[in-house]
Amino acid sequence: MVSVSDAKRMIYGSTPSMASERLPLADALGRVLAGPVYSPMDMPPFAQSAMDGYAIRFSEAGMPLKVVGEAPAGVASLALDKPGTALRIFTGAAMPDGADTVVMQEKVRLSDGLLHLEDPDLKAGANVRPRASQTALGALVLPAGAQMGPAAIGLLAGLGITEVTVWSKPKVGLIITGKELAAPGADLEPGQIYESNSFTLRAVLQELGIRPELVFRCDDVESEIIQSLQTALEQCDVVLCTGGISVGDYDLVKKAMEPCGVETVFHKVKQKPGKPLFFGKKGEKCVFGLPGNPGSVLTCYYEYVEPVLLRMMGHTGSFPRNTRKILTEKVTKKAGLTWFLKGKIQGDQVVPLHGQESYKMDGFALADCLIVLDEADVLVEKGQSVEVHLVTPI
Repeated sequence: MVSVSDAKRMIYGSTPSMASERLPLADALGRVLAGPVYSPMDMPPFAQSAMDGYAIRFSEAGMPLKVVGEAPAGVASLALDKPGTALRIFTGAAMPDGADTVVMQEKVRLSDGLLHLEDPDLKAGANVRPRASQTALGALVLPAGAQMGPAAIGLLAGLGITEVTVWSKPKVGLIITGKELAAPGADLEPGQIYESNSFTLRAVLQELGIRPELVFRCDDVESEIIQSLQTALEQCDVVLCTGGISVGDYDLVKKAMEPCGVETVFHKVKQKPGKPLFFGKKGEKCVFGLPGNPGSVLTCYYEYVEPVLLRMMGHTGSFPRNTRKILTEKVTKKAGLTWFLKGKIQGDQVVPLHGQESYKMDGFALADCLIVLDEADVLVEKGQSVEVHLVTPI
């Protein structure tokens, strides 16, 4: 049995890299750039008016001006080629040749066909967006490793870019084991419970934009588990098995690993919940054996699986995302295991929730974090600062 820190070190130290792919910009939300993006143009590509008003020469701001035309957005630039003149201009329109300043329409007065400026604070170049003031041709726009959020997509679209190179998503397979499991909505036979782990795992994967390549549901039959695992290993980069990983007579997932060529990296971690956690490798493929209890499955996913998937997709930083909060009540525990408690953040405090047992999900449904209590702890007092791992979407 390994410590939590050793388990994470062994997992993260063997996280494989994914290939990159070229995607249409509209499909790149949430993805991570595999290389830098440079600007193919100046933006703005010409000097623009920043608001509705009048384009003038600043040197003539103190005299009445004759309005000789208008410059709407989307048309070729006009010229202000006669002294003592101005052009009506609108936001986004190209600055006329000869004009260098825009006076706001709220700060002028029209009288007898002449424009009188009433802006004593007007400065040369006011209300003008210079060419390339956002981005110059050839400049770095987004570095490798940047995540494509809505603003990043909008930025690149505004530069005329239609495709980006991003890290690929890992292909994930799910193997759900347990003879006692019935599909939600079916009539329960004696001794059965409804299967929920596949629904939970599909949901957390969906938060990362990942759809499972396959989902197998197996009885506690070794040959059936082996066949499912072999198929998953052929098609997927990461395989998540739930149930059958402890030491009971019907815990057959661990036994199925060796015939499938999966090398054990570790089995069992000094933690609660999720002590039976298994991690193995077949070449570059990662296999997680998650305990069957729903609370254990989700805890192990957040602590071990999600960080691996994020790294494979090119995300950098510290995962799980962590902070520190003040505990609102005393917690006692035995030494020897790291505890992960379902918690709710309230400002600078964190509240341990009800239903901490590994089979209970009602508390987890309200949780936004896991409270981490160190292996050596036996008493954590109310008011003490504790490490907190966020379980909300990135």
